[in-house]
Amino acid sequence: MQNQAKACCYEGSAEEQALYDEVAKVIEKYKGTDGALIMVLHEAQEIFGYLPMEMQQFIADGMDIPLSDVSGVVSFYSFFTPNKRGKHTIRVCQGTACYVRGGKKLVDAIHENLGVETNGTTEDGQFTFEIARCIGACGLAPAVMIDEDVYKQVTPQKLPGILALYQDPEEPEAEEEAEGGDEA
Repeated sequence: MQNQAKACCYEGSAEEQALYDEVAKVIEKYKGTDGALIMVLHEAQEIFGYLPMEMQQFIADGMDIPLSDVSGVVSFYSFFTPNKRGKHTIRVCQGTACYVRGGKKLVDAIHENLGVETNGTTEDGQFTFEIARCIGACGLAPAVMIDEDVYKQVTPQKLPGILALYQDPEEPEAEEEAEGGDEA
């Protein structure tokens, strides 16, 4: 007997229910196709934003595969994330050049400025903060990457101005900080 991905079995907000319905359609589209798990996970993450354990179980049930198979793929590939992510991703390079030129001070400054731990997301959902082992910008050290933008020779004093560029304009603090900050 084959299980079908039925979003009706998910109990959550109407908005999340609609997202589960979309993922159920993706599962049905690929169900029975060899090697389709990565495609399903990719599309599910595009729809839902991340792959929490509940979504992984939903996919496993819908595709008639063990949860361990789904979780194994999610944990193996760095593209997939089981954690809710912010609107913007900040990566502070901690490669050798960046580290010796002040990368650790940048990590501390982000913890202090945003109140977020490494691999965490700010309470307002604006930023996810990660450490990068190397972003390939050694000559620009210390470097910070926000989404696809690379900032060179960043100091803790420059951070508020850079971060303000990515904060929602409705927030008055972001506008004030952007005016007083150095652009990279």
